[in-house]
Amino acid sequence: MNPPKTTRTASTPSSTADAPAATPTISEPRQVIQSENFNYDANVSPRIDSELIASYEGGPSGGRKARAFTYRELAAACCNFNPECFLGEGGFGKVYKGHLESTNEYVAIKQLDPNGLQGRREFLVEVMTLSLADHPNLVKLIGFCAEGDERLLVYEYMPLGSLEDHLHDLLPGSKGLDWATRLKIAAGAARGLEYLHNKMEPPVIYRDLKCSNILLGPGFHPKLSDFGLAKVGPLGDKTHVSTRVMGTYGYCAPDYAMTGQLTFKSDIYSFGVVLLEIITGRKAIDFSKPAREQNLVAWARPLFKDRKGFIKMADPLLEGRFPPKAMYQAIYIAALCVQEKPNMRPAILDVVNALDFLANQSLAASEKKSP
Repeated sequence: MNPPKTTRTASTPSSTADAPAATPTISEPRQVIQSENFNYDANVSPRIDSELIASYEGGPSGGRKARAFTYRELAAACCNFNPECFLGEGGFGKVYKGHLESTNEYVAIKQLDPNGLQGRREFLVEVMTLSLADHPNLVKLIGFCAEGDERLLVYEYMPLGSLEDHLHDLLPGSKGLDWATRLKIAAGAARGLEYLHNKMEPPVIYRDLKCSNILLGPGFHPKLSDFGLAKVGPLGDKTHVSTRVMGTYGYCAPDYAMTGQLTFKSDIYSFGVVLLEIITGRKAIDFSKPAREQNLVAWARPLFKDRKGFIKMADPLLEGRFPPKAMYQAIYIAALCVQEKPNMRPAILDVVNALDFLANQSLAASEKKSP
């Protein structure tokens, strides 16, 4: 797994109806909104950690069992956290590339900073969530370490980095992602989110969907990562979960930011922002741009109504190499996802079906053009 960088910590919709043009109320910028209160005292967390380790070592976890590593094993895997093994850093701490001698595999080792933004509660949430999950579009948790004050997570290594790397951190002279690859990534990320919402027991709200958390494997296969902010969704006749607002500025749904009422549609809004980034090549928030263009959703809303000018939204790095109809349909899906009223946003299964259709069309077209 590769981390975010601290430098910015049912059928295909074909209707030509305009998406709503209202601009959401956006709170003051905060890169990562502060953490919830822990639901247990930090003084008793070592006991909880011990119980967690025992549950994995002594019996089935209900999903894929995560391995408990010693600190010595993980330090050896990345040459005692040698700077040459360093992959990146986020609010939680640092990530290193390591090699496990026992299984002869490369891994990503996330070492939590005790003073960072991801605390022990988030650590436990991530272990439990990924141990219960099993889907090709979710990053695999191989194991963890909870030894003394050390908290480390071990993931499968994703060699192509994050979606953010390929949209916003391109090296000079590098070519951007082509249209078919962008749709493939969007469709795969949507399938991962659909699994969390509809297939997990209990269902899970991701709450931290952003480009830096979509990791890419061989062939640009996308996987969602970093589940420390995940929350069990509303059950029974409940419509939402009331919680302290957490997430990343620019991706957080305005209704959730204003009320603290978290729903599955909060994730849909975040996905819409990511899809806009994929389409436009712009960042969710970019203070280097003129004031009216700094917030991606606010910049895009007036353009959603301009059917003749939607091409202006396309990433210049695409150089016009995309089917105009497919571009319009992708923009329409994004517009639906970022609607201000949560009940107007589509269900994730509808988004998956629509993007799968577009991705398959684009793949077939690109294969036809190949010699």
